[in-house]
Amino acid sequence: MASADATQAASGGPLLARWQGLMAPDQAVLKRLEGLAGLLLMVLLSGLPVFTRTGLALVIAACGALWLLWCLCSPPRRIGAISLWLMLFLAIAMVATGFSPVPIAASKGLIKLLSYLGVYGLLCKLLLSNERWWDRLVAGLLSGGLLSSVLALRQLYASSEELAGWADPNSVSAGTIRIYGPLGNPNLLAGYLLPLIPFAAIALVRWRGVGAQLFAGTTLVLAGTATLFTYSRGGWLGMVAAVAVLLLLLLLRWTRHWPPFWRRLVPLAVLVVGAACLVVAATQIDPIRTRISSLLAGRGDSSNNFRINVWMASIQMVQDRPWLGIGPGNAAFNSIYPLYQQPKFNALSAYSVPLEILVETGIPGLLACLGLLISSLRQGLQQLNTDGPGALAAIASLAAVAGLLMQGSTDTIFFRPEVQLIGWFALATLVSRPGKS
Repeated sequence: MASADATQAASGGPLLARWQGLMAPDQAVLKRLEGLAGLLLMVLLSGLPVFTRTGLALVIAACGALWLLWCLCSPPRRIGAISLWLMLFLAIAMVATGFSPVPIAASKGLIKLLSYLGVYGLLCKLLLSNERWWDRLVAGLLSGGLLSSVLALRQLYASSEELAGWADPNSVSAGTIRIYGPLGNPNLLAGYLLPLIPFAAIALVRWRGVGAQLFAGTTLVLAGTATLFTYSRGGWLGMVAAVAVLLLLLLLRWTRHWPPFWRRLVPLAVLVVGAACLVVAATQIDPIRTRISSLLAGRGDSSNNFRINVWMASIQMVQDRPWLGIGPGNAAFNSIYPLYQQPKFNALSAYSVPLEILVETGIPGLLACLGLLISSLRQGLQQLNTDGPGALAAIASLAAVAGLLMQGSTDTIFFRPEVQLIGWFALATLVSRPGKS
């Protein structure tokens, strides 16, 4: 009876929540499920850079199954704005799969999306059940980042022949040696490490104890250094965006009780100084200047030229199917893109997250993602003026999202599970803030 009452009270509607709480809740069982979920998610987040694809798929599937079991044993919660936007995007993806010209390939992408949502659901369930798991999950995430950074930085002392596979002889930055660590791709390594930087910085501020702070500080320094040596232009831009948002939000929070004049002046002054430092680095430090010049070279750089050709072909795909796209997933993209590609310019994705969403789910899918983004930003910014450590967690998540958005503007590394699952963790953090859902 209590479970039925809770279901009827759920503002998301009984039809959406009625399947939850079917089993009589038992506090001892719920406590065991919480502990099992926490351990499983810690294993997942810490092992992201080292799991094989099969191992990662098994752990992700286990997370989804555990989320379903936990929901069956506990009453439903209120469905919030972020969850509603996610449900809308999922509905659009399902319709796009049904109307896809390659439905079998699109169904594979839909299954991947559902599996990631299972991890997201378990993260939300765990953090809403016990906020103390956030620090433990961050510790697991940072341990994987620390290992990846150490393995990647060791490659600086490896023979140049081992790293030559990522040196483009036709690029403006020809001859640049790029590290890639255990992930095998410098752009992917940068995409994986850049959202860890704000989490490590907030952990350094939030955690107590010399050992914990030393762990967070070491991860912060090594992850930032490794990101620099990937020479990933998107990774660099993403890191700058993440750090800028992190500093700005921290300043706004720390100065919220100051007089209005200083509350406006100090953040602005810090941003101006930071911008000046970036200009000096871009003009005076030769490796950075070389990569920046390649970014500004337009079609004169082979990497830029490749991306521009892929973007033009992807735009044609959107023009042909603007409302439902071709269906979700890289399998659907790989099946359709050859019909549009220019000779010698085969591609695995659209090399832009917004453009990829347009290609896969059309204009409705992109609008749903924009609604999800706006709702997430609004919910995170509401935490700035609250007391307690939860506000710092929200700041770390917003900074990580900003970094991923910046890199995702010209790359689709985000769709790799090593990066995307960190994005779901950041979103689950925003959902789990007190009084929200």
